Amino acid sequence: MAKVNLPEVTLVALTGVNYKRKEHQEALYKSQDGIRFGEAKLIELESIKDVATWNEAVIKELPKYIYTDFAMLIHHDGYIKDANLWNPTWLTFDFIGAPWPLPTDDYSYRTPSGKLIRVGNSVSLRSKKLMDLVATRPMEYHYGNNNEDGQICVWQRDWLEEQGCRFAPIDVAKYFSKEHTIPENEHIDKTFAFHSVT
Repeated sequence: MAKVNLPEVTLVALTGVNYKRKEHQEALYKSQDGIRFGEAKLIELESIKDVATWNEAVIKELPKYIYTDFAMLIHHDGYIKDANLWNPTWLTFDFIGAPWPLPTDDYSYRTPSGKLIRVGNSVSLRSKKLMDLVATRPMEYHYGNNNEDGQICVWQRDWLEEQGCRFAPIDVAKYFSKEHTIPENEHIDKTFAFHSVT
């Protein structure tokens, strides 16, 4: 079968210097099985020391390394596993990741306007437009999800949509990637990507 050709997408892993380098390189290698990306990069930054500085680097630093219209962010424990499941309509969205489970409280995964968000996850396809926009915003720390995907998909969601950014709905995202088994994806055997639950 011919390779999927994605010249408009950079496959990228972002990590601290020497942190699981071999595992990240392996994830990059596996993710290119059956796909030809515009670029593939492993970026190691000295500023990344822990999860908090990694999240900040994804927001503030990663866009500086992306020269294509989209980036596919992967990790050592989450990457592309089946190129045959690629769907070109995913490029009509500015962000698509794995579905989130329903929260067990009344505040998690909710935007400042109160909208419940069901799609996020750091293993994701995101547009350069969205990345550049988010990099101009201050990091917001609230209750609930404060990770970079929470910043993008939850806390900045209303503003990003005002700028014309489109987020994939759960009925689309459930075929893109899987992190948690939830009612919406329990019948789906294979997804394009995955992220291990830690």
